[in-house]
Amino acid sequence: MAKVAIPPSPVAAAFRHIQWDPLSSLRLTPQETALLRMAETNPIEYTLGDARDATMYVRVLLKLLAEASFNVSGHVARISDECNENRALDALDADPLGVVTHYAIAKLHTILTTLCSPWAAENGVSIGNVFYAGMEGDLIEQWKSLLRVISKGKGDLYAQRTAALCLAQILLAACPSQRLSVSNSKDANALSSSSRVPSYASAIEPLEALTAWVISQLKSSNALTVGTTVPAVMALMGATEGRQIFAASGGIKYLSRQLRQRDKKPTSSPSSGGSSSERRANSSVQQLYELAFCLWCLTYELNNFADVRADFAKDGLAVMALVELVSSAPREKVVRVALAALKNLAVCSADVNPERDSVRIDSKVFLGEMIACGLLKAIGLLQERQFTDPDIVDDVESLHKLLADNFKEMTRWEVYQNEVETGQLQWGSTHTDAFFKENANMMEGKDGDFKLVKILISLIGSKDEDIAAIACFDLGEFCRHYPNGRAIAKRLGGKELAMTLIEHDNPELQRHALQCVSKIMVSNWEYVK
Repeated sequence: MAKVAIPPSPVAAAFRHIQWDPLSSLRLTPQETALLRMAETNPIEYTLGDARDATMYVRVLLKLLAEASFNVSGHVARISDECNENRALDALDADPLGVVTHYAIAKLHTILTTLCSPWAAENGVSIGNVFYAGMEGDLIEQWKSLLRVISKGKGDLYAQRTAALCLAQILLAACPSQRLSVSNSKDANALSSSSRVPSYASAIEPLEALTAWVISQLKSSNALTVGTTVPAVMALMGATEGRQIFAASGGIKYLSRQLRQRDKKPTSSPSSGGSSSERRANSSVQQLYELAFCLWCLTYELNNFADVRADFAKDGLAVMALVELVSSAPREKVVRVALAALKNLAVCSADVNPERDSVRIDSKVFLGEMIACGLLKAIGLLQERQFTDPDIVDDVESLHKLLADNFKEMTRWEVYQNEVETGQLQWGSTHTDAFFKENANMMEGKDGDFKLVKILISLIGSKDEDIAAIACFDLGEFCRHYPNGRAIAKRLGGKELAMTLIEHDNPELQRHALQCVSKIMVSNWEYVK
């Protein structure tokens, strides 16, 4: 499982200068203060090696968060760049509780990193021993201080990002799938004798709360805000339970939206300096990779849950996002995970866990969406490129065969229907007078609801000018070849939308919009062309 590197706190240089005694608002006991000082002078493994000291130390750090985090949006929260020692000391003077908040989170992150290391396995120490208590192995109550930092620390990127990752790691330790993977590992014997089994029941509600916060952040269009969630999301993807809860909360849709936004946003401007624009570009590509990686992880639940397949199929958004990544090919590692996700979609099955009383969603559905989004053409271009990663070559060849075989089985109408439903209109043989002369009656739909006509009308308002132009053409052809098509288009609002484009700056779009309006208004349009 891929891990995201967490940069250090911008005020880390001030940590060793914190004086605990004057900070009376933290309400530390002499014993707790002594433990903090002892932990500073000894290696972290020494403190964690004693079960009693480890548990008490963690609780003291969480207490620091609970007492200090009411000030997480203060002076320290606004510092984003790493401080030298003098500037860090100034921050300690101006906002001591802000520095303490960063200190506690940094120490918790170090503890969790150590507890996930081979040393911990060899010494029979685990997250379950330290963060879960009692005979039942319940999550300690102090976990809520991490959630408070995540929820209330708006603007403090380090505190939110690192606290969210820490909470995810703590909670995932209780997931049955994680315990199973540990029991199958070579370190199982070392852990079995002394490790407490964490209660998953005590972690479910916190997992749902963490996921709800992640989803709220993923709704943002701000890359920095989204970035605070990425380490936690990637951690959640490491367990089946984490993937299930994330998917059930609408995570697939929001990840797909973010991928499309990030992929289309410019990473530099002509006026920006070369090095800074390059950093922004690298940052953007890295975030694309991380988001695509999470979507790829979720595809491993396709065969297990009908709801996950339905979420991937909804509006064709996920396939669209992945195909756009493959087509734009920002970096080889991004192409690799996008292709791997598409391949999983292209071979998924509904046989093990079929849909209940709903349309069957399986690989055939996703292959149709991929064809409509132009993946066949993108794969053809990738076949001409040289890749260093053999997995990319294998996936390109596998997808090409799957797509080509499926394309042979599809009628021209099915190709057109998929294209419209995904909103990815492209000029071709399905956007011609001959095609609509033959298929206009199919636009009624099985239920007679003219669903495709409604989608075409909505696509007239697309920000993509090519898609808007094709939608205008198709709507006009429907009006020409379907009995009473003009009245239907008017009733559904097609004329009004097309009218808004007849003075558009793009002459091609303007021409198609004018012709569309003419076809809606004039019964024998071919005589006035």
